[in-house]
Amino acid sequence: MTWSERDQAVIWHPFTQMKLAAPPIPIVRGEGVYLIDEAGNRYLDAVSSWWVNLHGHAHPYIAQKVSEQLHTLEHVIFAGFTHPQAITLAERLLKLLPGHQQKLFYSDNGSTAVEVGMKMAFQYWHNQARPRTRIIALENAYHGDTFGAMSASARNTFTAAFAPMLFEVDFIPVPTPDNHEAVKKRLTELVDAQQHAAFLFEPLVQGSGGMIMYEAAYLDELLTICKAGNVLAIADEVMTGFGRTGKLFACDHLQQKPDIMCLSKGLTGGTMAFGATSCTQQIYDAFLSDDRTKTFFHGHSYTGNPLACTAALASLDLVEQPDFAANLSRISEQHRQFQSSISTMPYVRDCRCTGTIMALEFDTDSTSSYFSNIRDALYEYFLEKKIICRPLGNIIYLIPPYCITNEELDYLYRTIESALDHFLSKVKLQS
Repeated sequence: MTWSERDQAVIWHPFTQMKLAAPPIPIVRGEGVYLIDEAGNRYLDAVSSWWVNLHGHAHPYIAQKVSEQLHTLEHVIFAGFTHPQAITLAERLLKLLPGHQQKLFYSDNGSTAVEVGMKMAFQYWHNQARPRTRIIALENAYHGDTFGAMSASARNTFTAAFAPMLFEVDFIPVPTPDNHEAVKKRLTELVDAQQHAAFLFEPLVQGSGGMIMYEAAYLDELLTICKAGNVLAIADEVMTGFGRTGKLFACDHLQQKPDIMCLSKGLTGGTMAFGATSCTQQIYDAFLSDDRTKTFFHGHSYTGNPLACTAALASLDLVEQPDFAANLSRISEQHRQFQSSISTMPYVRDCRCTGTIMALEFDTDSTSSYFSNIRDALYEYFLEKKIICRPLGNIIYLIPPYCITNEELDYLYRTIESALDHFLSKVKLQS
């Protein structure tokens, strides 16, 4: 049996209708921006394997550091014990995070980092005998697939089966030039009710919601309202963290800073699963008490795993190299140049960029949709060109590893143009 056949016999893949899906492609090796299958085909990873990879696959420096750590300490219970890698990572991260983040809580993935942030906010108020039981979030949000994260995400096909179990959330529109005054008014009404523990948001870019992008100035206005009304601000930087928006964190674009930040994906450079949630001293202090019931009762078996901490430390070493910032600027500029050239082409509804993230929305017969019929055709088209590009319905997006060259970016751009010229123009687009 081939690897693909063996996979189909035993594995259930995420976000995949297994009855309809094509056989999975067995990847046996990674090298920079490329993933290599068992036949030796090289695929350009244009989406950083679900937005996690920063420095390229199988990076030798990260691999070396993790290998060395394996011979020293692979894991230790993190309740009552600690280790140098966890301490050093927290020290370094807190110095880099915007605002006044003072404490770091480790977990193991992005959804959980968000769960931790929401639980911190809810219990912050509970511990002060002033319970607030509601969350404010943005429409079109996606914060993960655990129940709290789903509750704060858009109610759609992804969450429909679980709708009766999700807690109520007050959603406000994403602010735009046309609606931001109305959004501010609605947020002010919610904040004035003094029922909300926190405002949870993806800063500047909503990922799975369709790569929806909005201005830092509008988000600053919303955070100002929250601060005035004593509503905590939770920044979900699971996707946007570690350079994706052109600065190290999306919140670096803001004047107002969050009270809680949620990190994962690029935290280890894409090497292994890891999550972290930071908070201000004020939030941490609300859990300090002689009353043991005010303890933050949350944890995971692999909390603060030394191997993951080591990978994150190695990734930060690379982040702090001069070529890291240079690559962010270079990719951002290349995206902007391509945006200018393609925005007026036929079949392009919109092309938008924020830092190293570029999204291109193809013009279909109706509104954009994750289930647009064009999605599978686009996916297969790019795969034939040896590009891994996972469309969000009729939206193609690029979030490449930062080691991608200008020539490789140019190949991605030319392939997108080719899709417009030779594919989209020859079919009637339907959603």
